[in-house]
Amino acid sequence: MTLTRCKVSCSAKIPSTEGVYLHFYPVYTGSKENEQFFKITPGGTIAFNIVNLETANKFEIGKEYYVDFTSTT
Repeated sequence: MTLTRCKVSCSAKIPSTEGVYLHFYPVYTGSKENEQFFKITPGGTIAFNIVNLETANKFEIGKEYYVDFTSTT
């Protein structure tokens, strides 16, 4: 499988009893690149519960991130 790249924006950062819940949604405006990603991935969500606070603190609400998917097999 070849690499599949998405571009998302962090929309929520919520403390939980087990860490920090992070919620991301696909980008859609703000740049030509975002408009190109929107044509491929117009909707959806990605959510993680990060238990390592140092890692969770690296994410900022409103900031954009690339997410790469590669098959493990």
